[in-house]
Amino acid sequence: MQLASDYFELQQLTGNRGLIFSFVGFLSEGILYSLGEALKQKMTLDETDANVTRRVFSVFVEQVQNILRYSSERVISSPGQSSALSSGMISVGREADGFFVLCGNVMRQEEAITLDERLSAIAKLDKAGLKALYKEKLREPTDSDSGNGNVGLIEIARRSSRPIEFDFIPVAESKTFFCLKAYI
Repeated sequence: MQLASDYFELQQLTGNRGLIFSFVGFLSEGILYSLGEALKQKMTLDETDANVTRRVFSVFVEQVQNILRYSSERVISSPGQSSALSSGMISVGREADGFFVLCGNVMRQEEAITLDERLSAIAKLDKAGLKALYKEKLREPTDSDSGNGNVGLIEIARRSSRPIEFDFIPVAESKTFFCLKAYI
């Protein structure tokens, strides 16, 4: 039986990548709240600077909300009920010069193309450009597809201490796996 060795290997792999917190599976708003509380408690116990904790938490929330909105792997409750679960992964880790927050989820190919264009434009902006774009998006009417006019992605880039990283890989016909990493 390799059960223990398989999962020990998984634990070692995640530990070697600097992960201090990771979740893979179906998420809901309630799980977001619980995971966020656990993350804040872990960072408080580690005596992390309060400003850094707030920035990590803010990016964590934005990334989980992106999973909740854009994951194509969703379980929706019966008609008339508003609860839904969306599948994805969220991780917080530590590197030599700070923290990172990483998310990933499967999404529809056509949404991935649009997201790639938006993130490519955001990633090219400096802090002043991000601030101007953020203000511009706040003044625009809410985009019904994104729910917030993509302010969340701009907010992630604004809070990141260096340029955000993102990538897409096709995983099935008309499906793409999306991954986003921000540094705090």
